[in-house]
Amino acid sequence: MSVPTVAVIGAGYAGLACAVELARAGVHVTVFERSHTLGGRARVVAKDGRRVDNGQHILIGAYTELTRLLRTTGCSPKQLAHLPLTLHVPGRMKLKAAALPAPFHLAAGLLRAEGLNWADRLAMLRLMRWLKKQGFRLPPEMTVRSLLRETRQTPVLAELVWEPLCVAALNTPAAEASAQVFANVLRDSLAASASDSELLIPRVDLSELFPVPAARYLATRRGKLRTGNAIEAIQPVDGGFRLEGDPGSRPWPHVVLATAPYHAGALLASTGPCERLAAQIDALPHEPIVTVYLALGKGQKLSEPMIGLDSGTTATLTASPAQWAFDRGQLGGPEGLIACVISAHGPHEALPRDELILATHAQLERQLGRRLPAPEWSQVIVEKRATIACRPGIFRPGMRTPLRGLWLAGDYLDSPYPATLESAVRSGTACAAAILAELGMKATWL
Repeated sequence: MSVPTVAVIGAGYAGLACAVELARAGVHVTVFERSHTLGGRARVVAKDGRRVDNGQHILIGAYTELTRLLRTTGCSPKQLAHLPLTLHVPGRMKLKAAALPAPFHLAAGLLRAEGLNWADRLAMLRLMRWLKKQGFRLPPEMTVRSLLRETRQTPVLAELVWEPLCVAALNTPAAEASAQVFANVLRDSLAASASDSELLIPRVDLSELFPVPAARYLATRRGKLRTGNAIEAIQPVDGGFRLEGDPGSRPWPHVVLATAPYHAGALLASTGPCERLAAQIDALPHEPIVTVYLALGKGQKLSEPMIGLDSGTTATLTASPAQWAFDRGQLGGPEGLIACVISAHGPHEALPRDELILATHAQLERQLGRRLPAPEWSQVIVEKRATIACRPGIFRPGMRTPLRGLWLAGDYLDSPYPATLESAVRSGTACAAAILAELGMKATWL
């Protein structure tokens, strides 16, 4: 009896999650990746002799599929910093969940919160109670901004808590973001157990966190990883599909297309029958993420591993562009390395890189209330299409395509969550389970 074979195009989190679970079930998997770096849109970037992530990714305790895969591939739990839910905007607000069972962890945190008055505290409880009363099911056209108005949130709470959480989780401004997806995140974090609301922040670079261990796992199970090997087209043939760029000659009975959506369209269109699906994916709107790295040197640190930054009004966004700052020195990186994150579209996109660095450095000084040394080095990393825009009613395809045996995996697929690492790996493992079902094999992890 021959061993089933599957080709996976793309060595990001979705493709590798799919490959790991297929290999675990005994399928021989070959992963094709055009880059020489693993991780896709969540990867390490080497430049000028330094290695930094192309962006900052936060997990929450409720995102269990990625943590399960980390255990499967032999990752150490110490590679993730487990922090209680903490929202700290220096000089304005600090809210930290208590080490208590739910719902007391959030209630105690609210009681002890600094910078929030009783109107703010009651407004937060009112929003959570309203969502529970609705069963966390909202009108599909509702935006997060509309949700805040419906539940009479105070201006302070909207500015310092809900809108920053929305842009952090959905990478979409509150005025445009899907309230349903935001409610799903709140349901499985703030409204769930204390451990579900924990923040999990990687202590290692994003390629080392999962992609590199996944590659090692595949190698022990007769899997193949072909980096620097671009697939240019997919041709349906008898017995499956031929891949243009595959050095082999036999057709693949199953192919998983696990690239970014803006690469998936062209490959789908090359098949012929998938042109309509390709056009729908090509039409997906995207939001950028900019990360400004400031190496401030020894002795420089933030009060928490992650702090919020006061972005001010729309008119001042070029002077205060960033929403969050991460102290990489507290998370396994070099002391004094601060990563400032600017999510979604905004006026900052018009700034030259040198001006963006100066504006972010000045914003950090104002927030911390102290002078900071000039950066020893700095770097700006721009992901112009970091995620899909998580808007109400947006089209998110399923894993199946019009061609049997051709599958999709990626964070942009239909999911209750926004386009996160968790969505990516969930799509990959769901795709693996569906392929195994067609092969008459059992997915043992379900």
